[in-house]
Amino acid sequence: MLSSKIFKRVFTSFGLSIIVLGLIVAPSIFGSNFYSLDALSPSLEISINDRIAIAGEEGQNQNTNQLQNPGKERKNSQETKSSESKPEEQGKLDIFTIITRALAGLVLFLYGVTRMAEGLEAIAGDRARDLISKFTNNRYAGVATGTVATTILDSSSVTIIIVIAMVSAGLLSFVQSLGVVLGSNIGTTIGAQIVAFNISDYAPIAMFIGLLLILLSKKERWKQIGLVTLGIGLLFFGLETIENAMEPFKDYKPFIKWMETLGNNALLGAGVGALFTVLVQSSSATVAIIVTLASQGLISLPAGVALMLGAEVGTCADTLVATLGRDRPAVRTGVFHLLFNLVCAAVGILFASQLAALAQWISQLFGAGDDIARQIANAQLIFNVLGVMIAIAFLPSIARWLERLIPDVQNQNRQVETLKK
Repeated sequence: MLSSKIFKRVFTSFGLSIIVLGLIVAPSIFGSNFYSLDALSPSLEISINDRIAIAGEEGQNQNTNQLQNPGKERKNSQETKSSESKPEEQGKLDIFTIITRALAGLVLFLYGVTRMAEGLEAIAGDRARDLISKFTNNRYAGVATGTVATTILDSSSVTIIIVIAMVSAGLLSFVQSLGVVLGSNIGTTIGAQIVAFNISDYAPIAMFIGLLLILLSKKERWKQIGLVTLGIGLLFFGLETIENAMEPFKDYKPFIKWMETLGNNALLGAGVGALFTVLVQSSSATVAIIVTLASQGLISLPAGVALMLGAEVGTCADTLVATLGRDRPAVRTGVFHLLFNLVCAAVGILFASQLAALAQWISQLFGAGDDIARQIANAQLIFNVLGVMIAIAFLPSIARWLERLIPDVQNQNRQVETLKK
């Protein structure tokens, strides 16, 4: 029975590897048949008659020059061919190859994030719940608890969904949950800090160790640890695959201009970041991809900050879905998360250039230099810490306002009866 399970897992893993390998290798088979983006320039358009005339003149000159100096003419013809081929190579992108490799990397990355989250929740889920229920006596303890719990679970959405469930079950009060929600915004920045270290070279080692623990361990706990290790390896390996797939865009002028537009228009950049986060259902995943592309010079600091601000808003989608069918206190917790992130993102968009300058100054102060990936990760950390510091001072007032905005069902019924009388 055990051997059949092991064989089934090995076969599944082997099948997944073959599919991903096919996505990566297939473009090299079709290669030149999938060029779809050409750099079109009016100056390069030459009529057929002009080409024939030019070719005739070059043929006569070539015959004369070959008789006089054959070695020099051969060298000039080679230089002409190479100079003519360069614009064609620079003006074309193999879109099929880029998309398939980027999708393969995104699949590996998201699969790794999911497996890692499942393993962490299985290992530390109950402990995180105990931590949240025990150490939320005041708002400051709640912020610290939310930060630690999100760091352990590596997902602010998972932390907030757990909090909403606990509030709905009566294990946590609405007021206690607010500090945890604020702390989860700080805890989610830890992942971006780790990604900024660029440790993807060690991803295969983590994948191999994780697979061995899953296949060979008899205890469930070690299997879950192996799942977490495998997820970490897939996460970084997927990021590296995306990084390599997107490398041709580094010198592609339309992409560079688009990134400049996102940097100059923070609202547009935030919209793109929010939409992508809703699609992948993880702000940590979005910011990790942003940091990875920034390390290759594909994303500038202003554009990265704008996309990061959008990711902070997009992550609210999961928590709003989690409030469906819940009691009023749980709904208030989800609404608070949405409003807090929306207000902070709006302020961040207004002061995006100042936030980028502050992140750049702090990064240089701590020896990161001109590392844009580190600057974006630090910008996210600064943004969330400042937002929490401002909101925590007004938390009691915010709680009272939300209780009036979304009253309990019993209180609402009493108000209706009073009006009828």
